Amino acid sequence: MQFENPKKSAEFTKKIEQAHSKIASLVDNIETVIKGKREIIEDVVMVIVANGHVLLRDVPGVGKTLLAKSLSKSINTNFRRIQFTPDLLPTDITGVNIFNEKKREFEFQPGPVFTNVLLADEINRASPKTQSALLEAMEERQVSIDNVIYKLPKFFFVIATQNPIEHAGTYPLPAAQLDRFMKRLSIGYPAKETELEILQLHTQNINPLDKLEAVVDENDIISWQETANEIYTAPEIDNYIIDLARATREDAQSGYGVSTRAALLLKKAARASAMISSRDYVIPDDVHRVIKQVFSHRIGGSEKVGEAVVEQIMTKVTI
Repeated sequence: MQFENPKKSAEFTKKIEQAHSKIASLVDNIETVIKGKREIIEDVVMVIVANGHVLLRDVPGVGKTLLAKSLSKSINTNFRRIQFTPDLLPTDITGVNIFNEKKREFEFQPGPVFTNVLLADEINRASPKTQSALLEAMEERQVSIDNVIYKLPKFFFVIATQNPIEHAGTYPLPAAQLDRFMKRLSIGYPAKETELEILQLHTQNINPLDKLEAVVDENDIISWQETANEIYTAPEIDNYIIDLARATREDAQSGYGVSTRAALLLKKAARASAMISSRDYVIPDDVHRVIKQVFSHRIGGSEKVGEAVVEQIMTKVTI
């Protein structure tokens, strides 16, 4: 079966190669800080290329915040962090109108959401109302205050973190809000050799983050996102994605399957995977690479059930 672009052009191939080279340099740069986790770094960069957002769900101390900081320092762009707490208000995220005594009028003071890379730390610590304020901005790419719409930057990426083991005082994200995240990822514990290296660096008071410099900028990111949208997806691949999505709805374990939006996001993630692999067309391996990360948190039941359902449908559904 042929998946290659029948209208392949040398110019577009060159754009893909240039993007691949710069993406590799970005991943290499981040890996100088986040040791031994290249695959996870690529997965996060893939979400940026696909113009989505990512949820990092992992135990404390494995490098979730450090990954976000390393990413932001590697891109010459704006970065903000919000520490989610139970007393955080929606306006603490979006901004608020403040009365200017001199001008005798209200002025809008933008919140931290008006940035390029936003770290939403421990997003499940805030109330559902506050969570919704951020998640609405993620979906709409804008903020509405007193019936006035304020657009967010063209490059806007949210990397949210969540602690899965401590649930006291937390507000779990409902399915509709989880759906705003293209992927849910887990960094996991490092290998022993990597852990020893980290231990030795910090014993010597060496922080690799301090020496990290930007290797790409906002224009590079926007260019990658535009190029990824042009990557060819054969009709057979589109049909395969729909069959996979529909299979989740028929699985008895799932309770409910993924939406059409999930199928669209799977296609976007597969295109980003192709681009990172320096290809101008999607192959089934691209779909296989990202499907668990895109589908599992959108399937009813527990996280393990979602992953089990994805593994099962991949054995049943063929292209």
